[in-house]
Order: sequence, then structure tokens, then C-alpha cells
Amino acid sequence: MTTRAGRPATLEDVARLAGVSRSTASRVIAGTGFASTAARSRVTAAADQLGYVPDPAARALVRGAGVRLAVAVCGESQAVLDDPYVEQVVANAARVGGPYGLGVSLHWLPLAGSNALHRIAEDRGVRGVVLVNTTEPLLAALPRSLRGRVASLGVGSADVPSFDVDNGGGATQVLHHLYASGRRRIAMVAGPRWLPCTDRSARAYQRLSRDAGLPVRLLPGDFTAERGRAAAREAMRRWPDTDAIFAVSDPTALGVLAGLRGHGVEVPGDVAVAGFDDIPLAALTAPALTTASHPVGRIAAAAATALAEGARAAPITSFPSVLIPRESA
Repeated sequence: MTTRAGRPATLEDVARLAGVSRSTASRVIAGTGFASTAARSRVTAAADQLGYVPDPAARALVRGAGVRLAVAVCGESQAVLDDPYVEQVVANAARVGGPYGLGVSLHWLPLAGSNALHRIAEDRGVRGVVLVNTTEPLLAALPRSLRGRVASLGVGSADVPSFDVDNGGGATQVLHHLYASGRRRIAMVAGPRWLPCTDRSARAYQRLSRDAGLPVRLLPGDFTAERGRAAAREAMRRWPDTDAIFAVSDPTALGVLAGLRGHGVEVPGDVAVAGFDDIPLAALTAPALTTASHPVGRIAAAAATALAEGARAAPITSFPSVLIPRESA
């Protein structure tokens, strides 16, 4: 129902018709705080008469429950927000939050110290925080007021549940596949050193190399195609007999493909190439990229659901990674 002015009824209209203050009407509608029986009856009758529908966002703010999920991404620069991985996290958090009346906001957390987390913690509109690229120092700096309202895509802690892919297991599958195809001089392009997942993949590579008596050819990386292109040139300059390159992200692996092609190296004839993530473009390259799956959508949805429902999740929820063999290796 609308008022005589032709607009939807407001809380002020309800209070005026019921003959009570706005704060009393608000307490009755929200079901919080004290109000006399007579006041409750008048407010309820006025709301029914006017057809007043409370704003769920306003009610959430009054309760301090928050109206959105904050996706906070740790990285060296704001460019990390453009990563396709982050886009998938935001999209799936939005899909989960919609039925709960929750929106999504995106934030950059600099690697160097900043007040970004404290600003998020002070925002009454935030229901919970999905941390992306989580590190131990980041968890240690978590404001006390956020504890119990954070889910991590990466490392967790006693009071911050972790949702992550088994990238060590996925990397092992890729490396075993390369070895089984006869490759014996395998170089690896790692991820940023500050990320824990980089260490897991590197350990898997070093363990397989040690067990099989293979040389260790580890190159630094940053998940970008530009670094993959440079790493391909570096690998062929330092180790001309390299017969396979494994990059721990598909964008980097696509850069490796481009770098090798620019130097007249045939894939997979001369050098096999494999990545990790199974981004949509991986199946469309020439040759199509061998990789391992990374169910980002499921991981992000699980973290967002835990926050939306306010439920305590298991400390670590690990999602398996599966080898996806294609023409590049």
C-alpha cells in the first residue's frame, strides 16, 4: 500500500499513524528492545494498514548483521584485482549471497602494512570477509572484531577456516604425467614466493625430481603470462636440453607457449608444456594446454556459504585437483 502522496509507506509513516516515536516503531518492527504491549499493538496495526514492508538491508544494519560479503585480496599491487581467479571468486560469492540478501564488495590488501583490514572491520555493512591469497602474517594481523567472520581461500588458523585446492597433489599428477610421457629434463615456473601455495607446488616438484634422479630447474614466477614468456626464454638459454616446462598457473603456461613459439621451439615435439588451473582458454590454445583442475567456483561458494550462514566450518576444507591431459604434453 502507498501513502496519500503515492509513495511506499516508510517507518516514519507507521510511527505517525501509531502515535509513537520512530525509535519505538523501529524496535517493534525489528523485534528488538523494549516496547509496551499497547505500543506494539498500535505499531503492528499501523504497519498492516499501510502495507509497510521493512527494508531488509536497513534491518540487517540495525542488528549489526551486515549486508554484504567483502572479498579482500592480498597482492603486491592493485593489478591483482584484475586476475581471472579473483573474478571467479567475486562472481561465485555474489551467486551465494543473492538469496541471503547479501551484496559483494572487492578490496585490495597490500603486502606491506596497511589499515585496509581495519577499515573493513569497522564497516557495519560487512557480514563477513573472504580472504584471498592469504598469508600467515595477514592472519596474525586480523582485527579481533573480524574473528568468526572470516573465511580464507588459502591458509587458515584455529578460528579462520581454510578453503583451498590441493595444488600439491595436482602438481604431482602433472609431473608424473610428464615423466610417464618420457620427459626427463623438466623445468618448473613457480608462483610468488610470498604465497604458501607456491611452496607446496615447489616441494612436489623437488620431491619428484629427487626420487627420479632428475635435475632441478626451478624458475621464479608471478602467475602472469609475461613472466611465462620470459621464463621460457630463460629456460632454453640456461638449459637447452629442457624437454618439458610446468608452470603453476595457466596464464603463465600460455606465456611459456608463446615464448617457445617465438624461438621456433615446437610444442610438444621439442618441449612439452603444462599448467595449472584449467581456465577456459586452456582448451582453446594451439596446442590445447595440458593442466590440472582448480575448482575455484566451488571453493569460493563454500567459503561464502559458511559466512552467509554464520556456521563454523571445518578448519581445512581441501578440494581435489585432477589432471586434464591435452595436446601440449
